[in-house]
Amino acid sequence: MNYVKTFGLMALMTALFVAVAGWFGGRSAMYIALAFAALFNFGSYWFSDRVVLRMYRARPLEREEAPGLYDMVDELRQRAGLPMPAIAISGAPQPNAFATGRNPENAAVCVTQGMLQVADRDELAGVIGHELAHIKNRDMLIGTVAATLSAAVVMLARIGFWFGGDENRGGLIGGLLMLVLAPLAAMLIQMAISRAGEYRADRVGAEISGRPQALASALQKLEAQARRRPLDVNPSAAHLAIVNPLRAGGLTSLFRTHPPTEERVRRLEEIARRGV
Repeated sequence: MNYVKTFGLMALMTALFVAVAGWFGGRSAMYIALAFAALFNFGSYWFSDRVVLRMYRARPLEREEAPGLYDMVDELRQRAGLPMPAIAISGAPQPNAFATGRNPENAAVCVTQGMLQVADRDELAGVIGHELAHIKNRDMLIGTVAATLSAAVVMLARIGFWFGGDENRGGLIGGLLMLVLAPLAAMLIQMAISRAGEYRADRVGAEISGRPQALASALQKLEAQARRRPLDVNPSAAHLAIVNPLRAGGLTSLFRTHPPTEERVRRLEEIARRGV
């Protein structure tokens, strides 16, 4: 089913990419954009995980650098019935985490330096369980492809606005509208795929770690920290993080790619009451 969703996502993003090119450059630009989109979709499938790791300025983490984290991931992935993912770390001080990769055999779990400093062992296990749930549910390919294609749409809109030529912009007002509406459309597509996936990953992650209460505690802690120290990351990749890493306010608040943390905590506490 996720392969169908991924194909649909690629089709939507391709249509948006071509439409933006057509707005600024006309029919000839649409054909060129279609060819580029085909290449970009191919690249997104095979290399988008590397692109996302670069967006978060993350690097591979060897076992010798953090044996406790490595062993925790290894134990939890065995409980989840998954192959061992690569482990990466971002030097960002904001506590956060995400999973990326095209399938469980080519997956990576990334945590920030802030996560290792702020979360206790149970909270960290809950967060790792959540990210492994994304891998188990095969959410990462959809989210990773969305991140790279959204970034391409935003980049194309900016290039088209500044270099598209006045005769092809529909006027200055039309160009400004496209400059705003193209990234907004990409954000709405991300919203459509992200919120349900987070609830599902919370539930499955609680089962993997056996610590729904610790995951709930971690989400509250991470949400509070993220508001105090927003992460400098491309907004196109923000939906991959376990909590929204960007500064709250404006369009970020109106079009949240993450479900409300309060509701996630409530559901996890309900899981804890029922027992996992």
